[in-house]
Amino acid sequence: MDTDAPVMLFDGYCNLCNHAVDFVLSREASPEIRFASLQSDAGRELLARHGVTLPEGDPDTVMLVDRDGLWTHSDAALRIARRLSLPWSLLGYFGWVPRFVRDGVYRWIARNRYRWFGKGDTCRIATPAEKARFLSAPGG
Repeated sequence: MDTDAPVMLFDGYCNLCNHAVDFVLSREASPEIRFASLQSDAGRELLARHGVTLPEGDPDTVMLVDRDGLWTHSDAALRIARRLSLPWSLLGYFGWVPRFVRDGVYRWIARNRYRWFGKGDTCRIATPAEKARFLSAPGG
């Protein structure tokens, strides 16, 4: 695994999260972000390296692991946005909005995402063209 590449961790069952992965894949300024579902062995292994275990139930955040650390909720979303092409990268500069406001909106959407966007029966599977961008655990 390329430890220098940023990794976006997402809820593999969440339709909104899967659309977010597609959005990032098609709008990155340079294709560098790697992806792993939070439910995958690779995702859990990466979280464990950062001392994080997910609580029981549905994960409530997209995460980003980069050279500066592990980011969650709106901080992760803003850092991901900064890596997109214009005009989308400008969204990454909303860090001036207080975190309690950003995370409040983020958590409200996260609580309602399955109701609004649906939930898949299986985790997202990378297409052959995307396969190199998705992490897999050793042996799988």
